[in-house]
Amino acid sequence: MKALVYHGNKDLRVEDVPEPSPAPGQVKLRVDYCGICATDVEEYLYGPVFIFGDTPNPITGKKMPVITGHEVTGTVVELGGGVSNLRVGQRAVLYGVLTCGVCWWCTHGQNHQCPSMAAVGFGIDGGLAEYLVWPASQVIPLPSNVTSEQAALVEPGSVALHAVRRGRIQRGECVAVLGVGTVGILAMQAAKARGARVYAVDRRQMSLDLAKRLGADAVINSESADAARALLELTDGVGPDVVIDAAGGRDTPRLAIQWARRGGRVVLVAIYTAVTEVDFTTVVAAETEILGSIAYQQSDVEEVVRLVASGALQTAPLISDRIPLEDVVDRGFARMMSPAKDVFRILVAPSMSKR
Repeated sequence: MKALVYHGNKDLRVEDVPEPSPAPGQVKLRVDYCGICATDVEEYLYGPVFIFGDTPNPITGKKMPVITGHEVTGTVVELGGGVSNLRVGQRAVLYGVLTCGVCWWCTHGQNHQCPSMAAVGFGIDGGLAEYLVWPASQVIPLPSNVTSEQAALVEPGSVALHAVRRGRIQRGECVAVLGVGTVGILAMQAAKARGARVYAVDRRQMSLDLAKRLGADAVINSESADAARALLELTDGVGPDVVIDAAGGRDTPRLAIQWARRGGRVVLVAIYTAVTEVDFTTVVAAETEILGSIAYQQSDVEEVVRLVASGALQTAPLISDRIPLEDVVDRGFARMMSPAKDVFRILVAPSMSKR
């Protein structure tokens, strides 16, 4: 089968690799779509960071080269021995994290913090391939009213929902989302689904226009407006109860802390490539709660599928393009790295012929 294989920094190759077969307890899926995430681009440019290089993952034994791709939706084509919860022909998404099951975190409900964790496309072969195998217990079937294209964004939707849950967002609270790219817009919708008022802040008008279309109560262009003042005006001089930083800029954590109300909460869900200086005296004085958020749990994936099915979480408007495997770097990564950044998510269809 064809697959996009990561061999190292700036070394991604479309190769013929053996087609996998499901072991007992696994299913084999035909990959319908796999999204390209900013993390994929960062691994290409600066990695391996999350991908295991010379040292194999302790759970899977996998190290480079590895098939990349983690935003996967597919169709079950074969069942391994003992699998009874799925059937051939079902469309599905993954809980894409394998954990040891025995460490402190795994036994205390925080398995996504397992030190040995292997994420699909990083510590084990991923979804930028025609087929992959995965534990049946971590495959979530899709309802008939959720298309495979919509489902391709369940993974970033799960990241976004996990951040909203980390922020303990409640009905009636005011939430500012700093950076409304894919994860930011999905977090905005997840917060709205919990009954919050949500304000979108970004420098890209394209993002703000979509945020408004998808339910933002107000949008603020931080290039042309004083975002801190605007947020105070929107919250009667108090400030947002929660600020979610999905931008990941050098100064965005500091801004998020500055904008949150006294006694408020800040959720950091971005991956940062620069070190931020923060005056922690202001954090102490305002009793600001700062929360990190990474990955997701299976319950997040299951809830996102329900939200998409109900229409509360709209993912289709975030799909900017569909491309074959051969075009991931030259077309997909190039568009995502462009200064214009005129995309949200680009979906890769491994079965698509190169045009």
